[in-house]
Amino acid sequence: MPTVETPEPITWTVGDVRITRVSEMEVHWPFSVLLPGADDLIDDYDWLRPDFVTDDGRMRLSMHSLVIESEGMRIVVDTCAGNDKSRPGAPPFEQLSTPFLEDLTAAGFAPETIDAVACTHLHVDHVGWNTRLVDGEWVPTFANARYLFAQKEFDYWRAEPQDYGPVFEDSVEPVMDAGLGDLVALDHHINGEVWFEPTPGHTPGHVSVIIESAGERAVITGDMTHHPLQFAHPDLASSADYNRDGSSTATRLDAYPRWADGRLIIGTHFAGRTAGRITTGDQPNSWVFAPGG
Repeated sequence: MPTVETPEPITWTVGDVRITRVSEMEVHWPFSVLLPGADDLIDDYDWLRPDFVTDDGRMRLSMHSLVIESEGMRIVVDTCAGNDKSRPGAPPFEQLSTPFLEDLTAAGFAPETIDAVACTHLHVDHVGWNTRLVDGEWVPTFANARYLFAQKEFDYWRAEPQDYGPVFEDSVEPVMDAGLGDLVALDHHINGEVWFEPTPGHTPGHVSVIIESAGERAVITGDMTHHPLQFAHPDLASSADYNRDGSSTATRLDAYPRWADGRLIIGTHFAGRTAGRITTGDQPNSWVFAPGG
């Protein structure tokens, strides 16, 4: 599963809010790895290329953080996979060594300037840079920030065996031990412009992030939508969903009609231009995604 060169940062403006994508890496996977059944569908949608599908028909999947600047705060949404971590169940993330922190700093967001870290959920590729290895110990990367974990999500992963290595132990527990973690509700408001929206199904306490400012709106999806093909086929559940009982599909069918109001949709794993807007498609329960800011 090869990686490609890290894309440059992208910034969007939503009212008075700025949102910047800072990438860790991009991977190209067969669709069958994450969205079983998708391979037979991708050629039906011209808008998937070139941003979201490679020339040879593989999924383009981006690992990135999104930094929100709002009301004097700097909020990092999800912290990618992280360096130096044991991830035997997730080979692309095993013992990584990427310049993510250097790239974050070069984009103007040195770790010490971050005020809050918001985790849409606690999977391996969303909490990795919560901590970094210093003198053999895992310490919080963002030492001046409050880390926001949904209480329901935290409780689930604290008790659940993990398939991808000691994710909770090296990327969540050290934050709590340092006194920097806050366990919050699924609809927690970070400030007057940024809040959580419950979108369970991929994990029990999964949230998306809503941004609303000066009459404009945006949403950061998290993994309730891994790939834009799911807008056209909300029934495409991810193999990484904690159970495949239809709850993630139900969440998409609930969210997409609301999100088709012209708001900017920023995909947590969308490659290419990463953001765009959806409109109702020709078939029931189907939406078209138009990439661009």
